[in-house]
Amino acid sequence: MSANCLFCKIAARQIPAKIVYEDADVFAFADINAQAPTHLLICPKEHFASLEEATERHEGVLGRMALAAAKLAKEMNLGGGYRTVVNTGPGAGQTVFHLHMHLLGGREFSWPPG
Repeated sequence: MSANCLFCKIAARQIPAKIVYEDADVFAFADINAQAPTHLLICPKEHFASLEEATERHEGVLGRMALAAAKLAKEMNLGGGYRTVVNTGPGAGQTVFHLHMHLLGGREFSWPPG
């Protein structure tokens, strides 16, 4: 846990959030700045800032994040289409430097994004 990290504090229940999924390594909660009718953030409990810091030892937790996204999408009836996004670095729009995956659904998306 990083002492000043917002997402670490959510994982430790020091800051309230609508947590919708949790296992031993991963947790997911509703984004307070939702960009779609369904917008969740899926995070590892272990603190690391972004994919740039990921190593082979993170392979398992990265897979668990993807599987959690698929499970949550199914539970939320997003089978018609949903998007998963991992922003890496400020230039890509990352604002909280604890790795997280966005799960967005409930509306149509266009390509290219943004």
